[in-house]
Amino acid sequence: MADLSQNSPSQTPKSAGFSLTWLKTPWTLSVAILIAVALLDPGNFMSVLSFAAAALVHTGQYILFAVLLLSYLKATGAEVMVARAFEGRETRMIFLAALFGGLAPFCSCEVIPFIAGLLALGAPLSAVMAFWLASPLIDPPTLLITAGALGWDFAIGKAVIAVVLGLFGGFFIKTLMGHGAFSSPLKQAQSRSACGCAGPRLEDKPHWRFWQQDARRQTFREEFVSNGLFLLKWLALAYVLEAILVNYVPADLIAKAVGGEGVLPIAIAALVGMPAYLNSYVAPPLLAGLLEQGMTPGAAMAFMVAGAVSSIPAMAAVWSLVKPQVFATYLGLGVSGAIVSGIVFQMI
Repeated sequence: MADLSQNSPSQTPKSAGFSLTWLKTPWTLSVAILIAVALLDPGNFMSVLSFAAAALVHTGQYILFAVLLLSYLKATGAEVMVARAFEGRETRMIFLAALFGGLAPFCSCEVIPFIAGLLALGAPLSAVMAFWLASPLIDPPTLLITAGALGWDFAIGKAVIAVVLGLFGGFFIKTLMGHGAFSSPLKQAQSRSACGCAGPRLEDKPHWRFWQQDARRQTFREEFVSNGLFLLKWLALAYVLEAILVNYVPADLIAKAVGGEGVLPIAIAALVGMPAYLNSYVAPPLLAGLLEQGMTPGAAMAFMVAGAVSSIPAMAAVWSLVKPQVFATYLGLGVSGAIVSGIVFQMI
């Protein structure tokens, strides 16, 4: 990063680039929205600000625990436990892949080399698909943030759906492969992602007492700071948007679109959720506002599931690695799974 205190000509482009990057962050958008409210509707400014601040403070305890947990998992190298789920019999692999998919502490870029490496080593597509479907849906930080914004019913429901959807996708692919489909799923072998992250190696072992090694302590500190800032900036924006939603969007408009009984509102929510993807840290606060204005719980769950499956990193990983038939199957399983999940959650 350029030293902004220096103004030499050679560093001006770097400084300008840094400023431009900063201007594109969620922090800037949050501040810009609040400034717009202060200028256009000053009477409502304190209401919007206090709503967003109170929600962020309430979720703060979940953020702290989530960041500590994620930093610990990364510092210890616990992701190798996930890699070992892809060893053994295919049925066992599918079960373990669906289960560990919700626990994998990977950044989005690590999905590409991790999955590519497993497929290159001969891991069956069925187990890989189980992991692919479950992993974007839930992880420890998402679980805690969903619980903070929507309650433990939603958080536990989403975690269960992640595992069930992973299992269904895995066994569905296994059945198709038994009839000769997907014999060569990969487009080409890859070893590293574009951002340079490498997946875990099967022979590695986690080091639970990470504090005994300087490098792992450094990893813990870096992960704590980077993940903490990441969650704070996105949640701050999410709660500002929720405050705007609650204050300015008519409740009857939401109720007409995704309210009411039946399958149609759930299907609409799933179909809207995929192209209008919000990451798993932003979606729960916004859905809390939509629920207050008439959105049904089933539609909210369908929106969350569809949006998570269609996340840009997950979709890019699938498209960059596998052939179009596999990609289309992944997408179809995600949409249908979101709709069915919403219907079942609504019934329960």
